[in-house]
Amino acid sequence: MQPLNFPSYSFRLKASENKTLIFDVIRKKSVVLTPEEWVRQHVVHFLHQEKKYPLSLISVEKQLKINSLNKRTDIIVFDRQGLPYIIVECKAPSVKITQSTFDQIARYNLQLEAPVLMVTNGLEHYYCHMDHNRKAYNFLPELPEYEF
Repeated sequence: MQPLNFPSYSFRLKASENKTLIFDVIRKKSVVLTPEEWVRQHVVHFLHQEKKYPLSLISVEKQLKINSLNKRTDIIVFDRQGLPYIIVECKAPSVKITQSTFDQIARYNLQLEAPVLMVTNGLEHYYCHMDHNRKAYNFLPELPEYEF
């Protein structure tokens, strides 16, 4: 897998049936290593090791219903009250971050109402603070650290 724009982390990789698997510390199991999963695992480690969010507050591939359709968020970080605090949308490094990427995470956030959003393809990262009253977002220079 290609190097990403994150610090270097140690991952548990293994081969199985001609596929490479990576251990997910949140789901506590090995999952197929796709380019998007490579980004997702880097974000999980970044949130925990750099931004100090406890693993117990991080959820991966959480299912939600939007307009009677089942969707999955890549990563949600909850606050101590169990409310969504950060939603992360991960794309493979080859996928450009476009307005449709922001539209996708905004649709998820209509239901979840998290105050912070992150969109990344592992190479480019965008952080936003939501103003739910004005239905707008403001870009942040970096993701806030854990301080609950």
